[in-house]
Amino acid sequence: MSEEVFDHDSWNYTPPKLPKQSKLELGPIHGVLPFDGVRNPGSRSATSHRVWFSYRTAANNWTPKLGVCESAAEQACALEFLIDANTYDLGFQPLTVLCKKEGGGTQPYTHDLLWTARNGHRRLVFVRHEDSLSKPSTWREIAAIAKATPRTAADDMIVVNANDYTRQRRENLFRMHQFVFDRDDEADEIVLETARRLKTLWLMRDLFPHAPIEQHRVFRACYRLVARRQMQANLDHVLWEYSRVAVA
Repeated sequence: MSEEVFDHDSWNYTPPKLPKQSKLELGPIHGVLPFDGVRNPGSRSATSHRVWFSYRTAANNWTPKLGVCESAAEQACALEFLIDANTYDLGFQPLTVLCKKEGGGTQPYTHDLLWTARNGHRRLVFVRHEDSLSKPSTWREIAAIAKATPRTAADDMIVVNANDYTRQRRENLFRMHQFVFDRDDEADEIVLETARRLKTLWLMRDLFPHAPIEQHRVFRACYRLVARRQMQANLDHVLWEYSRVAVA
């Protein structure tokens, strides 16, 4: 039997067209509430970073729940909401609306996130990259989405520029989310009080010899304090012992 070999590296510079893959479906996970969005965004993509992760909110009595995001920026935006002490609940792909298209007809659109504050305020979140937000057509699309969204769905809607979440900011937010839900109230209180009275505070490492607890606890406490906006740091750079920090 003869076999025909296609050498794409030497003569054909166009990647071979592969059949479309089905969306990834996760089965039940013990101890984790299932994803409950109206649309599963977990399709395979060569251009976008799909993210599955577990998260906890007061609305679910802090039981882990599965969230699915269409991009790393969307997850970073979600993490920023989750570390906010004012957050009561966060929904992913919460509802689909039918919008009017510019050329006529309609098309469905599924909102990215629905944030619920502890006071009951609900906010829909539209995440899009800067190059798209620079186009007038995108803002007309956003206006159409807002018009098609029932007033009962949320109190307001915000637009988030995905480019605001640099790679380093995303990584810092990921670690903040981990540390915020690994509480150490004693360390947080000690580090904040040490930072307030230390007149020579410049770098995170300046706290290490003055806080009467282990260095790793000081490090994690700094992340939690920055997450709660009780300390300040540049999140577009690595947040570590040589980072500039200050009391908010």
